[in-house]
Amino acid sequence: MFKYILKRLVSSIITIWFVVTVTFFLMHAIPGGPFTSDRKLPPAVEQNLNMKYGLDKPLGVQYEKYLIDLLHGDLGPSMTTEGLTVNQVISNSFPASLKVGTCAILFALSMGLVLGIIAALRQGKIVDNICMMISTLGVAVPSMILAPILIYFFAVKLAILPAVGLDQPSNYIMPAVALGLYYMAFIARLIRSSLVEILRMDYVRVAKAKGLAKSKIVLKHVLRNSLIPLVTYLGPITAGLLTGSFVVESVFGIPGIGREFVQSISNRDYTTTLGVTVFFCTFLIAANLIVDLLYVVIDPRIKLGD
Repeated sequence: MFKYILKRLVSSIITIWFVVTVTFFLMHAIPGGPFTSDRKLPPAVEQNLNMKYGLDKPLGVQYEKYLIDLLHGDLGPSMTTEGLTVNQVISNSFPASLKVGTCAILFALSMGLVLGIIAALRQGKIVDNICMMISTLGVAVPSMILAPILIYFFAVKLAILPAVGLDQPSNYIMPAVALGLYYMAFIARLIRSSLVEILRMDYVRVAKAKGLAKSKIVLKHVLRNSLIPLVTYLGPITAGLLTGSFVVESVFGIPGIGREFVQSISNRDYTTTLGVTVFFCTFLIAANLIVDLLYVVIDPRIKLGD
């Protein structure tokens, strides 16, 4: 177990370095800069700003300095917001994304499990068709389309839910649905296919022959084994939802990390874009590592390789 975790940590560091390197040079390859705008600054002012943030130095020197600062946990200053560091940008914006993402995960898991289990137990019947129709709709409608539709009906027409902000609990409903519907649909289809396959296995037939209650068979023997494919998918889901959705946060006016990322790209804020990318990459790697460790908890037969 220790050797496995050590190998994963080493590979994670290499992955983060690769992502940082690619993002760094791609950002600097884009025409323009953080101080380029429609209203052109005086050359002297622009030169002073470039000197202040080290943009006047060779690209290799900038890259080396960024890596050294990164090793010390310093993501640098924001180039578009005076007096604010990237660490502060992330610490200020991530809590909002965390709250909305947690709600979206709970919605996706609970509804996905319910729909998947009902569809599997009623395979081939009208209930199964309805559940699969809902899941197909969830996969087919992207969040960038679903979010404005939700706002139009529930905030504008019916006026029962607030459209922007996170001032009250009802603010979380529409963003959580917009974020979690796609994942809910995928989980429902994943659980259904997994349950249908397991329900046909011999040990389930033996349990039925012994006269065990159907609910006990599903909960004790079937559902646990069907969760392994879900756990595999849970790592990327968790990382993606908890680190914010660029579109959903912008549409609902949520001051989360996703919106900060979009704004940093629009403003060519190199340090913020890099910092959020590093944060997301680290979060995703950590989530996948936790998922691998959960395999052993769910199914003791699984052994992590050395």
